[in-house]
Parts: sequence; C-alpha cells; structure tokens
Amino acid sequence: MAKKIIIEGMSCGHCVKHVTTALEELGLSKVTVDLDSKSALIEGEVSDQAIKAAIEDVGYDIVEIKEV
Repeated sequence: MAKKIIIEGMSCGHCVKHVTTALEELGLSKVTVDLDSKSALIEGEVSDQAIKAAIEDVGYDIVEIKEV
C-alpha cells in the first residue's frame, strides 16, 4: 500500500535524513522524502499510528496521511 504523508517542520537536508531514517526503521519497502513539497511517499504495510509516532519522535508533525 502506498501513502503520502504531509509533514510540517522540515526545513533542510538534515530534516529529510531524520524523517527518512525514522520511516525506514518501520520496515517499509520504499521511502522517498521530499523537502520542497514537505512530504514523504512510502510503500509498505504499517499503521498510520506507527507512522505518526515515528515522525513525531524525531520532532516533526503530521499534517495528513492519505493513500495514493
């Protein structure tokens, strides 16, 4: 399942790295984080709650999670 996550608070390449690492640790098959759109595209089976917790644990906020 693919999802798009809108993330608030990312402002630099280090932010992208933190979010990417947090999402990869969930065991997702694909993670692409984009600073310009402040979003991440992911593929894999993981709950929205787990996604939200992983991103909030590294200091960012979720605006929206939607299936694509």
